[in-house]
Amino acid sequence: MSRRGLLISSAGLLFLSACGRKPAETAPPPEAKTEPSAPKPAAGSLEWAVGGEWRRADAPRDRWRHPTETLSFFGLKPGMTVVEMWPGAGWYTQILAPFLRVSRGKLYAASFEGAEGSTASEVAKTYRMLFSSRPDLYGAIEFGSFGPNSGPLAPPGTVDLVLAVQTVHSWMAAGLAEKAFHDAFAALKPGGILGVEAHRAPMGGPQDPLAANGYVQEAYVQKLAEEAGFRLDGKSEVNANPKDTRDHPFGVATLPPERRSSPPGSPPDPAFDHAPYDAIGESDRMTLRFVKPA
Repeated sequence: MSRRGLLISSAGLLFLSACGRKPAETAPPPEAKTEPSAPKPAAGSLEWAVGGEWRRADAPRDRWRHPTETLSFFGLKPGMTVVEMWPGAGWYTQILAPFLRVSRGKLYAASFEGAEGSTASEVAKTYRMLFSSRPDLYGAIEFGSFGPNSGPLAPPGTVDLVLAVQTVHSWMAAGLAEKAFHDAFAALKPGGILGVEAHRAPMGGPQDPLAANGYVQEAYVQKLAEEAGFRLDGKSEVNANPKDTRDHPFGVATLPPERRSSPPGSPPDPAFDHAPYDAIGESDRMTLRFVKPA
């Protein structure tokens, strides 16, 4: 979405005249008042990283993903050691890596383990190429993986924050949900935080163990976390979207940004009407903070 420019209205000229007298000269228009510009965020701050020019392609989604508020709720601080699980193409990495580089923190990126030549493998390869190409911006990210045969996410008990953003449904589909929560628990220090954001299913009724439509019940996520040893530490509605009915022909993928118009494996349907789903925007999501007990 493009930014709106400021609309500047011009005032009409006011002419004063009196009966039988020469009209007064027109006064010059007053100087236009300008609003003071907002101060630039301090280099290295979270606001600086979110507003970075290198994020121009990602920034339009900020209105739905609320990165500053979400990461603040999860407790991100300068100098932390952070694990990002299944970062995909790196939407959040574009914020985390510069922020942690400046503050001398550490970022571990645990991408999906995919067979050589698979889509997942190619995404992970592109991700590594991108984020290793600019050490001056992204720092030295520790690239790893998470999957059925993966080892520790990081040295055990060394991590301050693990992020699992829009990944729980995919873990469930791959049969990896329990392993994901246990691996996160092992990596964290006592008192460390697991931040989870997930597409939220309605309460009640059975939970599809494969989360085929992409939505997961909040109680189910809490159960997975608690069984791994975590304690729920907070909830936020920053990523809620009451317009999301969750009743979409191709599940959550019908909504932006994926905007699916046909079943997986089928070519896009050019006749599909995206308008009602675009009007909803991105999904309704839970935002949960768990802590590893000290």
